[in-house]
Amino acid sequence: MRPPAGWSHREGTLGRPLALSGHGLHTGRRVNVSILPGNAGSARGIVFRRIQDGRVLAELPVSPALRRGQPLCTMLEASGGVRVRTIEHLLASLLTCEIDRATVELDAEEVPILDGSARPWIDAIRACGRVELPDAKRFIRVLRPVKIADGEGTRDERSISIEPSRVYEMTVRNDLKGFGVLRWDGVLTPASFADEIAPSRSYGRVKWAIPAILAGYVRGMPILRGARLSCTAAIVGNRVVGGMRVPDEFVRHRVLDLVGDMAMAGSPLIGRVCALRPSHEMNYRLVAELLATRDAWEWAEFTA
Repeated sequence: MRPPAGWSHREGTLGRPLALSGHGLHTGRRVNVSILPGNAGSARGIVFRRIQDGRVLAELPVSPALRRGQPLCTMLEASGGVRVRTIEHLLASLLTCEIDRATVELDAEEVPILDGSARPWIDAIRACGRVELPDAKRFIRVLRPVKIADGEGTRDERSISIEPSRVYEMTVRNDLKGFGVLRWDGVLTPASFADEIAPSRSYGRVKWAIPAILAGYVRGMPILRGARLSCTAAIVGNRVVGGMRVPDEFVRHRVLDLVGDMAMAGSPLIGRVCALRPSHEMNYRLVAELLATRDAWEWAEFTA
């Protein structure tokens, strides 16, 4: 059998190290990131490594077990309290560029937001090239439906589910006052993610951002301190400052975040994800529930 169309049957890693710098969306702090290639002898998956003054503070393998709740982003926390936050765009990019083994070093808490989308990560990863590894690539094949829902039957309902499919596909619906109901349906492949999803930016209403920033200062929890017009699709009234980059940009960015959060499972999925008003918290709950329901999935490997 072959893997789903568009995906490789072998694991891969970067052809050379990658280095990027930028500032965090929430902390506002400058951060330097280096992504180091893995090899056939290294551990499977993506590992974050926090460094400071040349010293390793902690290593955090991507796992739902290390995920901690945080507003407006996805965060990992080691047992000693060392954190890595806003990892979702990078995880989505590594997954869809089929970088299965790598170590991400960073000298601050937050992965840089860059232009608010996954496009810079995709471009940088592709520029490094992909080296195929000898191990068969692993997929998580969904065997039966799993669903998470809040407020079912009410106007504020949120839900997310996954069910068996022959490919990795998504249906995501979201609504936003002034913009109506937005929807994206499609098969997720490295090519479709890069072309249709990666360019979409983080977004928000300017009138909501200022109170959130102030509340973050009061609680000692940095929120949106690095938000700028250069890294967000800023909404004023019923328009986006400077216009949308792609059609239905808001729901496409929800897909981007969902792909990154589902990458916490450790491998691409073979299943259909359906989401109504998804959030980072809902995405995490689905990943955790799926992995905990051992008869709902299996590992799948394919020949050439």
